[in-house]
Parts: sequence; structure tokens; C-alpha cells
Amino acid sequence: MKKIALFLIFIFSFSVQAQKVFSTDYDYQADVTIFVTDYDYQADLLVYKADYDYQAKGNDGQWFFTDYDYQADKKVYFVDYDYQADLKIFFVKNSYQAGWKKNDKKHLMY
Repeated sequence: MKKIALFLIFIFSFSVQAQKVFSTDYDYQADVTIFVTDYDYQADLLVYKADYDYQAKGNDGQWFFTDYDYQADKKVYFVDYDYQADLKIFFVKNSYQAGWKKNDKKHLMY
């Protein structure tokens, strides 16, 4: 019974992982390279910048930017051109607007 409980806790911890993000200074330090688009229709993911870490939920585009890399789930580097990016995002003003527009890139933020 203990093994089943530990297994479920292990699986559950990965599924509810918050999107705490750290912006690196160099591309080689990052897990994912990001380009910020000018319009939402150009993006793979619509991102809402959360004010507090508890507001960042799962892999749904609500990000909290950490002060240190060890606090983050993902390290990202912002590039100047879209062809350099693994993922294109657009920052939205409201949390309900956040979400994936193209599910084929969703694995990048797990």
C-alpha cells in the first residue's frame, strides 16, 4: 500500500508543477529559447505574468518569474528573432487569456 501511495504522490507532483520561470543571460544556460511576438495570433503560447508564485498554475501559460535559477522549473532565454526560438509567446494582460494556441510545443514547458 505504501508503494502505491508513494507512486501516486510522485506522479501527482509532476502533473501540478507550477510554471516558475527564470530568464537567463545566455542562451546556453536556458532550457528553452523564447521569442516574444507582436500579436497574439503569431504565438504558440499566450503568457500571463503572475505577481506571486502561487498564482502560476501547471502548464497553462501562467508564469511567475523567479529571482534565482534554482527556484525555477524552467530556465528561458529571450531571443531577438523568431527563427532563433523554440517557442513563440505573447504576453496577455489577464490570467484568463493565458493558454496554448499550438499544442505541439506544449512538451517544451514540462
